[in-house]
Amino acid sequence: MVNRPGVSRMGCVLPLMITAAALYFAFPAGEAYFKYYKYKDAMGQEARFATTQSDEHINNRLVALADSLNLPAGAELIRIERSANSITISADYEEVIPLPLKKEKVLRFHPSVRSRL
Repeated sequence: MVNRPGVSRMGCVLPLMITAAALYFAFPAGEAYFKYYKYKDAMGQEARFATTQSDEHINNRLVALADSLNLPAGAELIRIERSANSITISADYEEVIPLPLKKEKVLRFHPSVRSRL
């Protein structure tokens, strides 16, 4: 082994372990945000085609999506508000992300879309 400054026996193992640990704990948060954006996108699509769909039909489709995405309780409580020229679809839910040392982080999501009819 060469005796140079900056060279260690561990090589790049420690930085790789730190990176792996960061990815391990960041993955659940990334997954929660991905599901949120997918859910909000579906709300937007339902709002765009709301002129041909009843509120009950929109609600049933979004509840089914929330179930298939394994969203936590509360995500299926969808609010649909129609006015003469617009529709607003929204929901509120919380996702709990486990962290090291038995800690948890609660992420609060409020997907909401508004579309003109």
